[in-house]
Amino acid sequence: MVRVVVADDHELLRAGLVTVLSSDGRIEVVAEAEDGPTAVLLATRHRPEVVLMDVEMPGGDGITATREIHATLPETRVLILTMFDLDDYVVDGLRAGASGFLLKTTEPQGLVQAVLACAAGQATVGLTVLDRLLDGVAVRPRDLKPHPGLTDLTERERDVLRAMTCGLSNAEIGDALFLAESTVKSHVAHILAKLGVRDRLQAVVVAHHHDLG
Repeated sequence: MVRVVVADDHELLRAGLVTVLSSDGRIEVVAEAEDGPTAVLLATRHRPEVVLMDVEMPGGDGITATREIHATLPETRVLILTMFDLDDYVVDGLRAGASGFLLKTTEPQGLVQAVLACAAGQATVGLTVLDRLLDGVAVRPRDLKPHPGLTDLTERERDVLRAMTCGLSNAEIGDALFLAESTVKSHVAHILAKLGVRDRLQAVVVAHHHDLG
């Protein structure tokens, strides 16, 4: 069972999110918050697998709350809600420790799948959102030394990581590289461990920051 805290200051939208998530037997909404500080408090109290976090909330923004949750509850993943896929908050959210980004216009089934994927460490984002993230990374200076974890990757793991930078799912990577999905999943786990990152989104950013994509 994936336990979720939903944080959004719009009561009607929050109720809709809770209804959709609660309709799936694999998800339990354990608490609701209408601002960032309350989201942090409830996350600390309930220690959910996922916090669904709005960005702009009176009384405390979602980016600050994401940063605090990431710092104190490293096992809890934050899935940020954005209004537009080119939202300026996206890069800030990643730097704060978010594991994924979700448009508020996402269909109900897409919402459920995104939360389940986020809980499993397989959070994905749309290609336009990914482009925005990577643009934000690209403007920063490149590291002079290669990331130590990159040198530890096998050639096959590098192939998988390159495919991840294209936004491909495990199944799509398997098709592209002629690998079983279970084998891809194993490669992804090894990649995350070697790079010292928590999820595939952060691995993609490392890859682009070091020109591996």
